[in-house]
Amino acid sequence: MAGRPRPLVVVTRKLPDGVETRMRELFDARLNLDDRPMSRADLAEAVKVADVLVPTLTDRIDSALLDKAVKLKLIANFGNGVDHIDVPAAIKRGIVVTNTPGVLTEDTADMTMALILAVPRRLVEGAEVLTGDKPWAGWSPTWMLGHRIWGKRLGILGMGRIGQAVARRARAFGLQIHYHNRRRVPAKVEEELGATYWESLDQMLARMDIISVNCPHTPATYHLLSARRLKLVRPQAYIVNTARGEIIDENALARLIESEDIAGAGLDVFEQEPAVSPRLLKLARAGKVVLLPHTGSATVEARTEMGEKVIVNVKTFLDGHKPPDRVLPSML
Repeated sequence: MAGRPRPLVVVTRKLPDGVETRMRELFDARLNLDDRPMSRADLAEAVKVADVLVPTLTDRIDSALLDKAVKLKLIANFGNGVDHIDVPAAIKRGIVVTNTPGVLTEDTADMTMALILAVPRRLVEGAEVLTGDKPWAGWSPTWMLGHRIWGKRLGILGMGRIGQAVARRARAFGLQIHYHNRRRVPAKVEEELGATYWESLDQMLARMDIISVNCPHTPATYHLLSARRLKLVRPQAYIVNTARGEIIDENALARLIESEDIAGAGLDVFEQEPAVSPRLLKLARAGKVVLLPHTGSATVEARTEMGEKVIVNVKTFLDGHKPPDRVLPSML
């Protein structure tokens, strides 16, 4: 007697080899070996045939797409952020959504700290001097001067796991820690981090030397750093974003850097990814901003652990249990 067919798991992008191999062992896994982002038509076909969909942040899973789902019961997102998935629409249709929290914390915090250092100290500009067409003229007392970060005030927007990891690193570099969050963190955490809480985001922004964006993108945080709020930022201040591009009004940020009303920025994420604003690219060439191609979590360790979490979520669900990393509307 033939055994029951294994559930079809459709994976939308190429994952680490070890993760894909394990998926093939456990499930009927349909892989994306050439790593081309799925088109809208490809995604529509996937939700029609899949029992489980494993998307990434490049896949827009909205209500209209979910209307085409036939037997889809689980969306096991490869990633922490789920702003590309209409979670309430999925739950309404009886589809469970999971993510991969926790494993990106340290790597994203490392990248945030790298940008906090790179922008005021002009690291990218300096590196390009040695790889450019003109020979380096040598050391000079007044050339390539940046700004010290020791003793400066860092305002963290979003004091979750990543925000706290950034604070720990920044404190070791002598930065004074300030933060704004939906809810104040426990006093024990504030004491450990030496962190000052600001209930008013506007008041915090007006007083910081460096602002780090570490909150998730939700409808409530879209353009949280709006044109109005960005005008509150001091002309000597820098903005770093390793969260989601949509949290900042990118055009307003570029305008204010162009007019020298903000000193500069370090950005790992963009509002219209993979497109990058020509204004930001021009500012990068002028040494005013440092731009990275969304590499905050791009370590072998993080991507492997993300895949392992996906596998646990899928296996647990298919075994008839609640997966450990369910996403609920109350969490958004």
